[in-house]
Amino acid sequence: DCGAVLNTSVSLGSGVIAGVVSAIISHPADTLLSKVNKAGAGGDGSIPERMMNITKETGIVKLCTQGLGARCVMIGTLTALQFGIFDTVMRSLGAEKFHFHAPQ
Repeated sequence: DCGAVLNTSVSLGSGVIAGVVSAIISHPADTLLSKVNKAGAGGDGSIPERMMNITKETGIVKLCTQGLGARCVMIGTLTALQFGIFDTVMRSLGAEKFHFHAPQ
């Protein structure tokens, strides 16, 4: 058994890791979606055609990296807070997250 401080620290650290990974994975698609929703972006045509035009204009690397740092900080912090709140509430209610038993 670990203390409350260590458990909370592990929850917060796990939340940061989970948030940063999810931000990195979803960032290109979210950036492209934001650009597609702007009036006139990508020219005329269907949504896939406009998405291809925007990708060609912006470039893959810029699409994947522009604003990524700020997004990682934001999503990492929010996810860490959610994990920390969950861990604190579970502990205050006396609930256990894992119900593993030692083998006999």
